[in-house]
Amino acid sequence: MEQPLVSVIIPTYNRPVQLGELLESLTRQTYKHLEIIIANDAGEPVEDIVALYPELQVKVIHLPENRKHVHARNAALAEATGEYILLCDDDDLLLPIHIERMLAAIADYDLVYSDVEIFDYELVDGMRKPLSRRVFAYEHDPAEMRKFSTFVPSGCLYRRVLHDTLGPFDEAMNHYWDWDFYLRAVEKFRVARVPSAGVLYAFSQQGGNISGAQGDSHRKHLDLLSEKHGLGSLPTKNFFVLLDEPDVKKREAATEVLWDGEPIPSRRRNPGLG
Repeated sequence: MEQPLVSVIIPTYNRPVQLGELLESLTRQTYKHLEIIIANDAGEPVEDIVALYPELQVKVIHLPENRKHVHARNAALAEATGEYILLCDDDDLLLPIHIERMLAAIADYDLVYSDVEIFDYELVDGMRKPLSRRVFAYEHDPAEMRKFSTFVPSGCLYRRVLHDTLGPFDEAMNHYWDWDFYLRAVEKFRVARVPSAGVLYAFSQQGGNISGAQGDSHRKHLDLLSEKHGLGSLPTKNFFVLLDEPDVKKREAATEVLWDGEPIPSRRRNPGLG
């Protein structure tokens, strides 16, 4: 039986170290039938990094102007030919069994997402060295997800036909686009959490992808999200402060931890591995 094609969508903008490590993690996947679509959001060239991974089927889309990550995802999505879509930010990582496990889990569903480990890091000799790690695993409760989303889009897998109903990602949601996508999907499709921390979600105190202090832009987009989905008043507290709120703490769940804590250096750092 032919294995289904999985289209991996990666928006990127000037993160060569991180992108190289993500491509390295994709070469280590036990599931190999992948097409990888990188949407370069008017950033520096990435061809030198892609060339280090000739065994991967990669297509690079060059966007003429920087219109931010949601637009870049839509541009990549338009090029996808796989039966399934897998989303991943360019600074996150997938552990080797992740895609295989997600494909097994999606048999009775339309979209599945996994638990993750959030890791802090520092850049050392062209590689991210992990400094700390925190498991991010919460029960899937659609009602509670309207109050605080624990859906992490990186590593989620879903049937491409979802977009026939939902349309593309909402580019008005520069912040909270993932929460919006989840809410739209769970209203019409079967969604499940996979209790396995197969994704490493990057966070750096020196400037990661999780905002320590939510500003006016976040407030505007959160209000837009709330109006769109009827969510009522939502707080814009620090992400980690929100995780310690009682309503979120009670949703914490057990998960399978897969990471050995070691970094995943790219061939860009170790060209002899290419």
